[in-house]
Amino acid sequence: MQKYPCASGGWTDWAQYTNACYTDIRALWGAERLNEGAIPYRDHPVEYPVLTGWFMGILGQIAFRVGNVFGTDGGPIFYHLNAIVLFICGAAAIAILHKIRDDNRRTDLPGPNPDPALVYSRPKRPWDAMMLAAAPIVLVTATVNWDLFAIALSMPFFLYWQRSRPIMAGLFLGLAVAAKFYALLFIGPLLILALRQRKLLPALQATATAAVVWAVINAPVAYFWRDSWMRFFELNSERPVDWGTGWYVLRGITGWEKLWDSEYVNDLYLVLFALSCIGIALLGLFAGRRPGIPGLRGIATADDLMPRLAQLCFLVVAAFLLFGKVWSQQYVLWLLPLAVLARPKWGAFLLWQAAELFYFFSFYGKMLQVSAEGEDRGIPEFLFLTAAASRWIMVAVMCALIVQEVLIPRLDSVRGLRLRPRPAAATPPPGEASDPAPAAAP
Repeated sequence: MQKYPCASGGWTDWAQYTNACYTDIRALWGAERLNEGAIPYRDHPVEYPVLTGWFMGILGQIAFRVGNVFGTDGGPIFYHLNAIVLFICGAAAIAILHKIRDDNRRTDLPGPNPDPALVYSRPKRPWDAMMLAAAPIVLVTATVNWDLFAIALSMPFFLYWQRSRPIMAGLFLGLAVAAKFYALLFIGPLLILALRQRKLLPALQATATAAVVWAVINAPVAYFWRDSWMRFFELNSERPVDWGTGWYVLRGITGWEKLWDSEYVNDLYLVLFALSCIGIALLGLFAGRRPGIPGLRGIATADDLMPRLAQLCFLVVAAFLLFGKVWSQQYVLWLLPLAVLARPKWGAFLLWQAAELFYFFSFYGKMLQVSAEGEDRGIPEFLFLTAAASRWIMVAVMCALIVQEVLIPRLDSVRGLRLRPRPAAATPPPGEASDPAPAAAP
């Protein structure tokens, strides 16, 4: 409904910005030549990973052929088909998150056959799924692009990993990476926690399965239409600093001209992101560590309070966005389910959502100001910088809160840890019969 004013296309007088209804899905109907019946990669290079390219291509063919049969523009048909399927993807992601929290079993216990009483010692929290269902930013970003498709594929990875089914977890991880590359960032936290537990085999099985699935999906396109397949990788290396990123804000505040150089920013980003990943890896390896059982050489014990996989995944993806040179408005969808899994608390979550909404509408005000230059429309630059900075700060605050709960596990509501009772004060021995009676109070 929010995107409906833009569904018919033919945007005039910058209606896509004044109505805040712009969507790549409708814009790319013509830009990717889907309106001509073009097949992605074969007939036209596509700037998305292969599975997303197939997604748009299949729905594009349906819309193109239905439009020809009925003698109408296939563009609105294409948008509404995508909206329906993405709605199903979003509902599936919510349902899977509900299952994860309804199960909520521990995956950090040592040994191949841990005590079932410990495995299911965490309280169930199925209501956490409401945070994803009710997140305000979903209402305006769900159909900006095809990200919900990748999110629906990534959620089963967490479900099957929690259920100790690494092959199935790897299958969905490979599908998710083939749809959007951000899911590739889950592999680092997975391996770090497995290394800490000395249970690398399941993690390697999941990683190998994901690699095979990704290769099977990509190989035909890479073989037959290599140049089109490479377009995604080339575009990501060539793109300049994008609107609303931390680099854009820094450049706007300081006037640092060097930040116009995309290669220079690429180098800075890689250094900062690498340092962040090292810090997250150290957090995963050492936070909450308890002395190991003698003879087991430091292997995690049932008393270890390891970081949870979702906590580390949120931190890695957030670092990728905080230091990256591209941060499109719909990328918030990458963080949403991870935030619910990592820290299901409403307070900071809603403040973060408010900052994201502030940025969302400010972004279109800025686009209107740039596009309608000379017409005195849109918003001033300082307001856009304020909105972008508030989003950056709130994501950083979410990271800080998650790190705090990793370091102080009793703050983590998912674990459901109870405070240890304080030892009772020692009862003084009874007085001897010959002791004098206490003096009476005045």
